[in-house]
This record gives sequence, C-alpha cells and structure tokens, in this order.
Amino acid sequence: MRKEIEVAPRRPDSQVTVHTSLLFDSKHKKLVSETSIVIDTQTGLITKVFKREKQLPSHNISSSNTIDLRGLTVLPGLVDAHTHIFLHSYSETPSINQERDESFIERIVRATNHAKSALDAGYTTYRDLGTEGLRDADVHFRDTINRGIIPGPRMFVATECITSSGGYEIRQENGMPGGTTVPRLSDAAEGVDGVRAAVRRRLGAGADIVKFYADYRKRQLRFPPAAWPGAKEIMFPPSGNFFSGDRNPSLLQFTQEEMNEMVAEAKRGKAPIAAHALSPEGVIMAAKAGVTSVEHGLAYDGHKPSEEALQALKENGTIFVPTLSVFDAELHRGGGDKDAERDLKVVLDHAKAAFDKGVKLATGGDTGAIAHGENAREIELMVEAGIPILDVLQNATLHGWDSCGGDLCGRKFGLVEEGWAADLIALDGNPTEDIGAIRKVKFVMKDGKVYK
Repeated sequence: MRKEIEVAPRRPDSQVTVHTSLLFDSKHKKLVSETSIVIDTQTGLITKVFKREKQLPSHNISSSNTIDLRGLTVLPGLVDAHTHIFLHSYSETPSINQERDESFIERIVRATNHAKSALDAGYTTYRDLGTEGLRDADVHFRDTINRGIIPGPRMFVATECITSSGGYEIRQENGMPGGTTVPRLSDAAEGVDGVRAAVRRRLGAGADIVKFYADYRKRQLRFPPAAWPGAKEIMFPPSGNFFSGDRNPSLLQFTQEEMNEMVAEAKRGKAPIAAHALSPEGVIMAAKAGVTSVEHGLAYDGHKPSEEALQALKENGTIFVPTLSVFDAELHRGGGDKDAERDLKVVLDHAKAAFDKGVKLATGGDTGAIAHGENAREIELMVEAGIPILDVLQNATLHGWDSCGGDLCGRKFGLVEEGWAADLIALDGNPTEDIGAIRKVKFVMKDGKVYK
C-alpha cells in the first residue's frame, strides 16, 4: 500500500478531480473500482462521479487540479452520531470534575483540540448531544468551525438536553448553602406546556437537534457511591448489577404525552430529536413518540434484549445509536476482568439483535466520555458484535446523515454522489479485509477542502 499522498497547489480553477481505485458506495453497501470524482471547491460539492473507461498511468498523477488516491480505500467522511465536544475521556478526569472544576476557557481550548483530533481521524461530521454544563456554547463553537476559524468536523448541536425536575443533573452530597456549587446540565421542564416551551428554548438558542432524557438514574443520592478519595461506602446497598441492579436504576422522566409533545414541537421547528433511553419502557415510549433516534438503548428483560423495545424501534423507523464504546470503556475502567468481558458481550449481542431485527443503526460512541480521535472504536465494536463490515460502514456514513436529520440538515453528506458534500477520506488498507485499516487515515477532505 502507498504511504504518502501528494496534494499539489491549487489553480484558480475551482474544479478538482479525485481518482480512486477502490471507493465505498454507502448507498449500495459495496466497494467499486476505478472511479473518479469531480469536485467544485467553491461550493464544496461533488459535481460528477464516473467510472473511468481509460486506464490512467501507473505513477502518481497528482497535479494542481488532480488528487490521486489510487492504492488507498476511499470512503465518504465518517459521522460520529453521539459526541460531547466539551468532554474529554473519563479515564483522565471524571465528568463531575470536568463540569464543576475545569474553567470555561480550559474546556473551550480542549474542545478545539478535540475537533482537530476528530477530523484527523476521518470524522467530518459530529452530532453533538449536549454541552454538559456549558449551556449554549456548542452553538458558537460550531460557528467558529463553519466560519473557518478553526478546523473541525461539521457539527450538529443540541445545546442543553431537556429533562424533568430532578432528572439529569449533578448530584453531590455537599450541596448545602456555602457548599460546592455546580453548573446546570439540562433544561428542566414539566407538563405538556412546559416541554413544548423547552423545545422552543433549545431551537431559539441555536440548536440543530433536540435531545431529551426519556429516563435516567435520578435516585443516586438514595445509595450514594464513594465519590471522593476517603469517602465511606454505603453498607449493604442493593445490587449494582450493570443490567438489572436496583441501586440506581433508570427511571422514566416524562409521560407519553410529554414525549409526544416534544417530538411534535421539534417537527414543527423542522428539527430532528434524540432520546436518551436505557430502560425498555423508555425506549418503547420514545420510539412510539416518533423520535429520530434512541441513544444507548440498552433495554433488557433480565439478561436478554427486550423484544418489545426492539420491535418498537423497528415499527417506528427509529434510528438506534448503541454507543458501544462508552459501555466498553465503563466496563473496563480500572482494568478488565471476566465479568467485564461477559457484560460487554451482552452489550454487543444487544446491538446485533437490533441489527438482525432490521433496526437502522448509526455509529456514535458517546465520544468525549472516550477520547476524541478514538472514534473508530465504535466501528470496531460493531464489527466485533457480528455486524457485517459493509453495513457498519453504511452506519458510519449515510446513516449518520439520517441521524442528523437527513434533508433537514441543509446539506447532504455521507454518500459519494453528485450534489452531495465533498467529504472524502482515504485509508491505507481495505477495512473489509482488515478492520485495523479504519484507523490508518491518510487523507481527509471536508466540503472540498483538504485537511490531511
């Protein structure tokens, strides 16, 4: 495989032709050979895709208006459908300390590095589902990328998530007057009128996508964990089993009517809507409400996937973003053991069950909880789950566009076709033969501009 790519200086002519020897067709889930792509760098769009009839010279033919990517595997730019640009890996710093203790400036500077790391890893689009304590800062961070001030993925942002009172928030024992203050994590709303207003607030603040918590572990302070060095553990707490423990279970945050109204208001605002759900009831209710996607969705009846939850996803055309990477990281935190491997297999089997059921999947790792730049771990885990690699690549490209809202995005991406965004990456290797190739990103183009 060729190791270096020559990208010659551009001429004033805005038309550039990219030659490929192997290109992933994300619509038909296949690799096609000897295909060339014509790009208008002024609009950042693909203007023509054609099968070459004449053989090109064997040597590299890059020039001022030609990019030769033969010898590499070319894909549409990848989409991470569940990210948090303002978070960094929990293995470095727990989320509560990031949200409470890191300065606004530090978090913004870190996010700037995260954006570059993601782009270098081949991720040209981020679906960012919550600022985690920075209110609407993602709107303005998105705009710095869109204005060309910093390099980074195309971003679709949610600002703050919507939850009910006592729902998704920082829980700490030293919350008395004079104790530690914590940032607001979510926009709390109650009742049909209240949740309608919350959706309107999010869209008015500049959100591209709305996110709400269908359920959450809201009773953590009933049996609090030992959350700081030297803290005493609660004696005889209920089971902490990863799937069915009673110590801090996921509890419903909204009624069906409230979920229905959030979806209806998002649709009136021409915005997609995502739901965090980790219980069968939460998944079923969110799917029935008509959400665009369900995040995490690890809905279990005992130790097997909830058939009713999977059926609800299928029947309602709900996209499932299983966030396998964050489960993998959580289970292995502190070192792997047999229980972690067993539980991870259950998580992977759940994603495979959804795929086998015919549920549409998109790849999103809850990136931020894991390191930005390590986004491809989600692709690797889907393959490990037994999902065919060509389907996984579709999940990471075209289905990513669907999860961002499809035609609501205002720009098409995730497919190499005329009229779609010129987002291209090139891998040193063929991921259908060696999944490790997904990390060997040698070339990145977003909107017709070369970044790597």
